[in-house]
Amino acid sequence: MTQLDPIDRLIKAALRSDEEFVETLKEIVKYDLRMSVRELAVQSGIAQSSLYKILHGKRSPNLTTLRAIIRALRIFYKRGEEGQFIGVIAARPVLEGIVERITEVDGHPIRVREYPVQTVEDAIVAGVRAEREGAIGIVCAPIVSGPIEQLVSVPVATIVPRESMVLAIERAARKGWH
Repeated sequence: MTQLDPIDRLIKAALRSDEEFVETLKEIVKYDLRMSVRELAVQSGIAQSSLYKILHGKRSPNLTTLRAIIRALRIFYKRGEEGQFIGVIAARPVLEGIVERITEVDGHPIRVREYPVQTVEDAIVAGVRAEREGAIGIVCAPIVSGPIEQLVSVPVATIVPRESMVLAIERAARKGWH
């Protein structure tokens, strides 16, 4: 399943209905961008109170508001202007554990851009997409690192969840005993 660019998703949702626009915007702000409504208000130039009204279904977005939101999202997603980034491909629960959106490696700031996926196929597509969007490297699970490495020219690092693996084994054993 090919995932649409977040901006494309938002535009398509806006064309379908106000409700779908609101749900898609909430998802993009919360999961894709992981930013607050306040941050979106600052980036878009829309009053925070107006954004809250839109997000809670108390106001329909007008065309000017939609344009401002899309402009803000384009600025955020524009590659290269905010420095280099590493694409992290994983299921949403794993991505929610990422605290830092920008980290420093050998004195260089590196952004982390998340690519939430649900299937192996989604992960492979996300790997190609991450490279196309300018990732300098990709981090993913072992099950997809091989196929992704064969398709992209950027380095691929594999997540090896040693501690969480031990905890998962213990949890499964305890459940099996009961």
